[in-house]
Amino acid sequence: MFNLTYEFKLKPTQNQIALFEEWLETHRRVYNHALAERKSWYKSRFCQVNACSLRNCYIIPADAPRPTFASQCKSLTAARKENEYLKRVNAQSLQQTLRRLEKAFVSMWEQNHGFPRFRKLGRMRSFSFPQLGVNPLANGFVKLPVIGAVKMRQSRDIPNGGTVKQARVVKRISGWYVMLTVQWNVSTPQPMPHGEAVGIDVGLTSFLATSNCLLVKRPRFFLTCERKLKLLQQRVSRKRIGSNNWHKAHKKVALLHEYVANSRKDFHRKLSHQICNDAGMVFVEDLNLVALSRGMLGKHCLDAGFGQFFNILEQTCFKRDVYFQKVDARKTSQICPNCGTQTGKKELSERTHICSHCGYTTDRDVAAAQVVAIRGLAAVGHTVKMLAEGKFIGIPVTQESPAL
Repeated sequence: MFNLTYEFKLKPTQNQIALFEEWLETHRRVYNHALAERKSWYKSRFCQVNACSLRNCYIIPADAPRPTFASQCKSLTAARKENEYLKRVNAQSLQQTLRRLEKAFVSMWEQNHGFPRFRKLGRMRSFSFPQLGVNPLANGFVKLPVIGAVKMRQSRDIPNGGTVKQARVVKRISGWYVMLTVQWNVSTPQPMPHGEAVGIDVGLTSFLATSNCLLVKRPRFFLTCERKLKLLQQRVSRKRIGSNNWHKAHKKVALLHEYVANSRKDFHRKLSHQICNDAGMVFVEDLNLVALSRGMLGKHCLDAGFGQFFNILEQTCFKRDVYFQKVDARKTSQICPNCGTQTGKKELSERTHICSHCGYTTDRDVAAAQVVAIRGLAAVGHTVKMLAEGKFIGIPVTQESPAL
């Protein structure tokens, strides 16, 4: 099976917008009720046997089972028979909200995420349909269960042979969007190592440097708009909370944040396609992005969006039949790519790599990218062949840098 997700902007009517808003509020209440049920069960197990808590006490029978996705779905089915608001919402859509809560708890247990939080008013921004009817797309409309046909702006065609399996309606500050998951009953093999190899080193001075001597300047998306964002946030703080002017000022802040995020994603997509144009293999560093985001330069690392770029690059490589792999990132800037000698640590102000053993001179980031390419080729078993034929990418054959 092969799945792809297509995103289109919706053009709902005023009645449909009101229905979307009502559904989001119902989903938020179901999520909060299910979370409160689980939270109460957990806290009841922390109470002492011979004493009650001074702040709160949860009286739940000792043999009461832990609330799970299955048990809460049964409770939801019983509640829909009595609650009129729950009847208006698609039952499978409500179950997907409970599944989202279950996923949040699994992430807390397995990935050390924080305890799930309650959703405030307006914080629930999407709901999904796990199943759609037959032929849900027709003449620029998408047919959603219970809601009916909603007009959308289909900016591109969906290839034939696919089946629309599920849909997610998302509310953003710029409007309503639908994400359609299309499935094809085909098997797609993973790309195999072939062609020219490109190593990539990311950084803050240059966004990335490739092993074939390409340097891309880092665009400062957030820092460019930071001054304007500060001004808009000051205007929000001066408005009375909940007033119409407060909502208008808050909308301007959200629009600016969405503009920054869209600009960053557009840059990452165009750059990933540029890298894949003449490459058969792409190797990147396996970085600890969480540690980078918490360091002294965390704001600049988050502004660059290295994690999002790696994800987009991996997807682009898969679509364009380019082999993608992450390699060890340790000491890539301390090794000479020409002779393999370890040159020692460099200061951040030292931007040129000069090998004292062989005299090879190049940009520091380019040298690190070439080391990444060498490690990637070694991982796929192409190192000896590439070096023997003298086809290692990007190293010029000069007196300062003899051929490998």
